[in-house]
Amino acid sequence: MANAIKKNFDNPDETRPMTHGRVKVLDLGDVKVMEVTFEPGWKWSQDVMPTAGTSSCQVHHLGIQTAGHLHVRLDDGSEQEYGPGDVYNIPPGHDAWVLGDKPVTFIDFRGAETYAKPK
Repeated sequence: MANAIKKNFDNPDETRPMTHGRVKVLDLGDVKVMEVTFEPGWKWSQDVMPTAGTSSCQVHHLGIQTAGHLHVRLDDGSEQEYGPGDVYNIPPGHDAWVLGDKPVTFIDFRGAETYAKPK
């Protein structure tokens, strides 16, 4: 029988700092969940690409944005903006950046195994 797991982002299992942001990861057994914060000025192609080693983000994101505004451009050229309360499903192959002067925060239920993790 499975056990219930309760954790809090105030005490993450792992923290991954990056320029203009941070990732907090909770290990819930068969899934890892991340709380991501990007400060104004953050852009994936500038702040994460050197760690990822790919020309665009290859992580599939699924979650809910809780603060700020984020712009995402897929490799196919399509673009989308996300704000507080938006639920997202972003496929691999994209760049993203913070819009405006407020931090972006979201909870992501997919991709925490590899996102912004040093190799």
